[in-house]
Amino acid sequence: MMTFIIPICMLLGPVTIASLLVWGERRLLALFQERYGPNRLGILGIGQLPADMLKMFFKQDWIPPFADKFVFVLAPAIVMATALFSFMVVPIAPGFVVWDSDVGLLLFLALSALGAYAVVLAGWSSNNKYSLLGGLRASGQMLAYEVFMGLSVMGVAARAGSFNLTRIVESQSSCWNIVPQLIGFVIFYIAALAETHRTPFDLAEAESELVAGFHSEYSGLKFGMFFVGEYIGVTLMSAMMAVLFFGGWQGPFWSGPWWFILKTILLIMSFVLVRATFPRARYDQLILLGWKYLFPLALLNLLITGVVILW
Repeated sequence: MMTFIIPICMLLGPVTIASLLVWGERRLLALFQERYGPNRLGILGIGQLPADMLKMFFKQDWIPPFADKFVFVLAPAIVMATALFSFMVVPIAPGFVVWDSDVGLLLFLALSALGAYAVVLAGWSSNNKYSLLGGLRASGQMLAYEVFMGLSVMGVAARAGSFNLTRIVESQSSCWNIVPQLIGFVIFYIAALAETHRTPFDLAEAESELVAGFHSEYSGLKFGMFFVGEYIGVTLMSAMMAVLFFGGWQGPFWSGPWWFILKTILLIMSFVLVRATFPRARYDQLILLGWKYLFPLALLNLLITGVVILW
């Protein structure tokens, strides 16, 4: 029975959380910035969520006549697929994981790298100069920050002696990785912001410069897939940080999946707080931050971790 329940939970859970984030982010932004958020439809404006969903479902799903139709339709599907497939290696509790793979961490990095193809294909297939520029920006920042994200978690894998995410959680029974791998966590967090195109790194869809970036020509359900896919990505990155750096399902008094869920929710809220606080960076600042500072810092962190383990 659990063979069917676990995959269903790992598919429906992220989609449900991502849908609620459409409303939750607006409420949190309003709270952080001392202004009104959705407050007309239902209690605390919760009716705004089904209203937005209905609008998206019934809006005309238009494909530009000048676009490459097959690739244009394929791009948003890749966004959703790569994000959802990544959840199959995320352990929520002991034994509660779709695939407890010995290379789970590497599989997560590989699938997140495949997400770069979606924005490149979306920008190219739209046959729109703003979309193309947005796709080029997104591919540049995603490919660059994939390097730093991979290096930042190598220290975690070295301490656990495995790429298996369940074993990484179990290795944190005495001390969460956030303490010895604080530098790795900071690098991973910044890379996660860039990977999910979140402020201050939302340069691929900067509305003041590129209209809507790589999804300028999208509407209806296809735009909705990009929109929800971003929130699924935020949920995935938060869940991975909970697993890699905050002990997963382990807590100070007792262990259980509620600890994993609580840590994931708090990390998602931190993404919203960053958006509410920081302005958008320039593209040259984004690239310089990565290659000039994060890259050598990630290598230094890995070197120190190796020395400590050998010592």
